[in-house]
Amino acid sequence: MNRLKELREDRDLYQKDIAKVIHIDQSNYSKYELEKINIPIETLHKLADFYNTSIDYILYRTDVRKAYPKSIVDEKATQNN
Repeated sequence: MNRLKELREDRDLYQKDIAKVIHIDQSNYSKYELEKINIPIETLHKLADFYNTSIDYILYRTDVRKAYPKSIVDEKATQNN
């Protein structure tokens, strides 16, 4: 099963729900799940943040579902905003 579909179904969400969160059409999101088109890096960031996981998990580079700890650089950037 596709990781995006698995993550979405684990939260009992529809494709249209996720598409709304990441500001795309449901039809494009469907293509991501079906692996018909590549997911832009900005969208991967949004999906990983939304699902509290890593881009590596979404892309099958790891089987560890838990998100990586935030980096010090990320934390400082957030504090300055």
